[in-house]
Amino acid sequence: MILTILSTVAQFGVSVNYNMVDYLPENSPSMQAMELMEEEFDEPVENTRVLIRDISVTEALSYKEDLDSIEGVTNVMWLDDVIDLKVPLEMADSDTVETYYQERAALFSVTIEEGYEVEATDAIYDLIGEENAVAGEAVNTAVSQKMAGSESMYAAALLVPIIILILILSTTSWMEPVFFLTAIGVSVLINLGTNIFIGEVSFVTQSVAPILQLAVSLDYAIFLLHSFSDYRKEVSDPKEAMQLAMKRSFPAIIASASTTFFGFTALTFMDFGIGADLGLNLLKGILLSFLSVMIFLPALTLMFYHWIDRTQHRPFVPDFKGIGKRVMKFRIPSLIFVLLIIVPAFLAQSETSFIYGTGEHPENTRAGQDARAIQEEFGKNMPMVLLVPEGDRAKEEVLVRELESLPLVSSVISYVNMVSPAIPPAYLEESITESFYSENYARITLYTETDAEGEEAFSLIEKIKGTTNSYYDETHMLGESVTLYDMKNIVQDDNRLVNILTVVTVALVLLLTFRSISIPVVLLVTIQASVWINLSFPYFMDTSLVYVGYLLISTIQLAATVDYAILFTENYNHLRKEMPALKAIKKTIDDKIFAIFVSAAILSSVGFILWITSSNPIVSSIGLLLGRGALLAFLMVVFVLPALLVIFDRVIKRTTWKANFYKEEK
Repeated sequence: MILTILSTVAQFGVSVNYNMVDYLPENSPSMQAMELMEEEFDEPVENTRVLIRDISVTEALSYKEDLDSIEGVTNVMWLDDVIDLKVPLEMADSDTVETYYQERAALFSVTIEEGYEVEATDAIYDLIGEENAVAGEAVNTAVSQKMAGSESMYAAALLVPIIILILILSTTSWMEPVFFLTAIGVSVLINLGTNIFIGEVSFVTQSVAPILQLAVSLDYAIFLLHSFSDYRKEVSDPKEAMQLAMKRSFPAIIASASTTFFGFTALTFMDFGIGADLGLNLLKGILLSFLSVMIFLPALTLMFYHWIDRTQHRPFVPDFKGIGKRVMKFRIPSLIFVLLIIVPAFLAQSETSFIYGTGEHPENTRAGQDARAIQEEFGKNMPMVLLVPEGDRAKEEVLVRELESLPLVSSVISYVNMVSPAIPPAYLEESITESFYSENYARITLYTETDAEGEEAFSLIEKIKGTTNSYYDETHMLGESVTLYDMKNIVQDDNRLVNILTVVTVALVLLLTFRSISIPVVLLVTIQASVWINLSFPYFMDTSLVYVGYLLISTIQLAATVDYAILFTENYNHLRKEMPALKAIKKTIDDKIFAIFVSAAILSSVGFILWITSSNPIVSSIGLLLGRGALLAFLMVVFVLPALLVIFDRVIKRTTWKANFYKEEK
């Protein structure tokens, strides 16, 4: 309890990082380019666009000064930075003018310093009012930061009553659910507090890890207290009953915790830091939940077991005897159905179109409406920066011309086309040249008519890189699109590694648990099939999927739901020593279907509530996939796993050490 109180206080000292860019590996091209630009130039890449309607040029210049004076705003760029406003606008290049000013609407390019996104965007909103618009990376970060805390509280407020209701239906005491939630709640609070030693966690971890830890590890508490209830009927001394319950439930709890623990270990090997950050927190959470259930919960229960006795109620759910017989009638159709859809599902999930950033804001939010308003009035305008070796202005001029001719490149800003290649920079004031040249590099800014990501944007990046590399041996490129391009390449490599590690580690735990070669294969095929079916939905529904969600859920679903298969198969193996396969499987379904349903219902509720409550596309997509995945895993374990265990009974018997299966009389 002391640890819990200290951790509850300590969690307020943990900072949350909302910037996905910070989680790219340090050796990624865009991270190296960012570091280089910070060393060489004072001005970073702009990350916000501000639209102000119905103003004159003079008023726009006044607004520019006001924007520039906001704390956290490091740079504001407008029309006066690219043309001389003393010359009538009619005489200037129309394309250049219309990039910044058209029909009395002005569009400012603003740079907001990292860490000031919320304060700066709030100040901009106050300055420009409801009728104008703000959009960009900084706005995305600010929205995520504002919503994360309130949404987590909202999700918890919805989730806890649902879990309590599910647990009340599954127990015969009003107090048992309180004991379950207290034991796991304590471990969740300690996990959150011990993050202070890490110093910082990602917004995905902050939103997902506590709720996921609760859902995944609640089973451990349920296993222990159910065993305790059983032994209370046989033994009069509660302490002895708890000792027996701990001994009996330990194998199931350790097997369940181990598969989840080692499954989540795979996430820590990701190059993309959000996966490693979430993986570390979940590992810590599973370990703390295990310790809480094996140390704290027995002590709590023995101190207050009288409360359980005094709050007994009749079972609300009828027993499921006879359901195994009915379920097994569908074993062949179920197996045929899964065999028919598993290959299309596997192919479909590998063809899903992905979003590598945070995706678009919902239409009912100001951020979403502002982004669309700016795009409708001024079109798409994605900034990128090129850094090339400084010195050869003739080569730079040719490169700029070629870049300007590329399709979807709306404009290029560089020294050679904004000032003149004929004028040596040394002859001009530093205030004119500092944004174009450092001691070692020339800076070229491009504006493209693409989205932040997608096939069109990524194809253009490859063309720009190819064009630039044909002139220079050393080039660097940065910007939101470039970061997402790097993210795409990194997370795709991560996906292969994480999936292999997850399957291998879970398989090893299953191998040691069941001392069998065939059982791990049967269990992994069952759960992996549910993962593929789950991840194929976006393809068949023609929707894009946030890739980070896809990457994490392929590990989380396997690691979290394989417990259902373990619980089912352990019971089946025990009964198989006493009776024939078909009889054992029917009794296992009767005995365990409700326990598995309770676990799946809790995990599914967690997922769907995250999906409903979160405005962050990454957290929302993880929630939807988790909710749907838990239900699919439940259906696979109830309808497909029994069929596989019966069909491969002889193979399992021969490939399991000391199987000791019941021998039927001839």
